Amino acid sequence: MNIDPSIAETGSGLRILQVLEPSGGGSGRHFLDLCLGLKERGHHVEAVYSPLRAEEAFIRELKSLGLPAIHAVAMKRSPGLSDIAAFRALRQIIDGPLPFDIVHGHSSKAGALTRLRLPGRHAPRVYTPHAFRTMDPTLGKAGRLIFGSIETILAKLFTDHLICVSADEYAHARSLGVPARKLSVIINGVAPPPPDMAKTVRASFGISAEAFVFGFVGRLSHQKAPERLIEAFSNAASRLPDAHLIMVGSGEREADVRAAIAESGLQKRIRLTSAFTGPQAVPAFDVLVMASRYEAMSYVMLEAAASGKPIVSTDVGGASTAIDKDKSGLIVANDGDSIKLANAMVESARPERHLQMIAAARDRMSDFSMRQMIDKTEAVYRGLVSRP
Repeated sequence: MNIDPSIAETGSGLRILQVLEPSGGGSGRHFLDLCLGLKERGHHVEAVYSPLRAEEAFIRELKSLGLPAIHAVAMKRSPGLSDIAAFRALRQIIDGPLPFDIVHGHSSKAGALTRLRLPGRHAPRVYTPHAFRTMDPTLGKAGRLIFGSIETILAKLFTDHLICVSADEYAHARSLGVPARKLSVIINGVAPPPPDMAKTVRASFGISAEAFVFGFVGRLSHQKAPERLIEAFSNAASRLPDAHLIMVGSGEREADVRAAIAESGLQKRIRLTSAFTGPQAVPAFDVLVMASRYEAMSYVMLEAAASGKPIVSTDVGGASTAIDKDKSGLIVANDGDSIKLANAMVESARPERHLQMIAAARDRMSDFSMRQMIDKTEAVYRGLVSRP
């Protein structure tokens, strides 16, 4: 779909329902930015989130946006009988007294529940996967077949438009058989993180301004592979005696991550916290490290790029968008080999190499605009609403 951003500047306000299940992390950041940006342009925006995996900071920020309505619907990540109650609750909201012009589901569960419907007239359904489940290289053939079939059926029969957040995710959508006419690529936009928290973040752990800090921000989950990062840092630490690792996040694998840190014997050099947000923490890093198994377009990579920070990442969706390979950062094979990641971390910390990467990263700081993301999303909505 060819998008003319000028469409976004015309017409009256739309009634938009935004729906998200994970309620945190990068998808949560995108959701909050989209809700606020659309509201500020005069649209009526209501939000639905699931309290089951919601981060407290996400809920606080969502409530501070001043939206006309916020709905809590208990959606579980895994398929199950609870989906019936969640579907009915969403249906009551969607079929309320005043119709919505657009219903936009984010991530797999909210995307499926918002798109399922009976044939006939309906408010256009938009879906943003924030990384298809089938992008996980460890999923296996059976899981790939099941989840891939579900995504293909929903996309072909129940989706009016699907927004990919990177060229990699678009290519994956096409490989699943999603028609090109239903697809757009809209890269997430970010505001450059304020640098004023860098000293505070480091000081909270007793880390000097001169120390070299690798950083991680993300949900402690299978997708983000935090255990792979701990393995890599443990390998690199012997070659970088003054290096530290700050990990910012929480999630279902937090106990395992804390155990892995303890087993590494590097508790004084690996810090895990959820006291800071990504934008607060990123300026404190010398290099952002992404060990993920799969991504679509990581927000923290964009935040690092917008801060002029070098990035070391596995070869996942969006890495080639945020990183000018071998210039502003390093991309390593996504094959589970933590030694390759460790070697890239050591390479990025070499003084001369690090300065070169900083210079290249700063050249790209203005490439990821929040306005552009809102413009293009709004244009998709208006294009759908204007169809006969």
